[in-house]
Amino acid sequence: MMVKEHYDKHLGRVYSWMLGDFQEKMSEQRDFFINHGIVSAPDKIAFDLGAGNGIQSVALAHLGFIVKAVDFNKQLLEELNANKQTLPISTFEMDIRTFLYEAEECPELIVCMGDTLTHFKDYAEVKDLIQKMASILPDRGKLIFSFRDLSDERKGGDRFFHLKSDDTRTMSCFLEYFPHHVLVHDLLIEKIAGKWTQAVGSYPKLRIPAPLFKKTLAENSIAILFEEKVSGMTCITGQKIKR
Repeated sequence: MMVKEHYDKHLGRVYSWMLGDFQEKMSEQRDFFINHGIVSAPDKIAFDLGAGNGIQSVALAHLGFIVKAVDFNKQLLEELNANKQTLPISTFEMDIRTFLYEAEECPELIVCMGDTLTHFKDYAEVKDLIQKMASILPDRGKLIFSFRDLSDERKGGDRFFHLKSDDTRTMSCFLEYFPHHVLVHDLLIEKIAGKWTQAVGSYPKLRIPAPLFKKTLAENSIAILFEEKVSGMTCITGQKIKR
């Protein structure tokens, strides 16, 4: 099962449940942006690529940005539209690469967070994405990325994860390693109409070594301002510099 199909048929409807309380997560994200020097002048545009249910988009709008939020999953964008209320956020149901190539605005900021980068087929697609981002950013424009570094292979029982449970639902996954990607098997068990049901879906995640990713940023005139690990994710804030 490919990534979009996995989200459409399996993961999209439970994604927000897995993340937790929206307001709490959005407030954490807003604090992250503030602590990393992300502020907006009036009418500045931010692109949120792989926006999901809007945690980053809503946080950026609260900080003064006009946000263009892009995702391939209709259900998550519907949740984003509910979460944004009257904030200046426009949503686009499309591939993020298509959006970038068709974009007419010049954004001050581009964020690509969560597991979005690991959804690409290979690293060549990641390189092309970064090159396109850098080409449309103004000098001193900023980029924020996060991705789970899957370059180190887990062994044995460490490949099994319990993600979340409540009284009617439990989610776990199993990781199967290959040279350039990890095949993620999601196991969802739910109690529906008094009966327990099981659904399993699998999809690949790209293994992105952080050193290679940082090398690609440098090749595209992106200087790293901040780098840290947050909840197992590599988070990098960069800024475009003149060649």
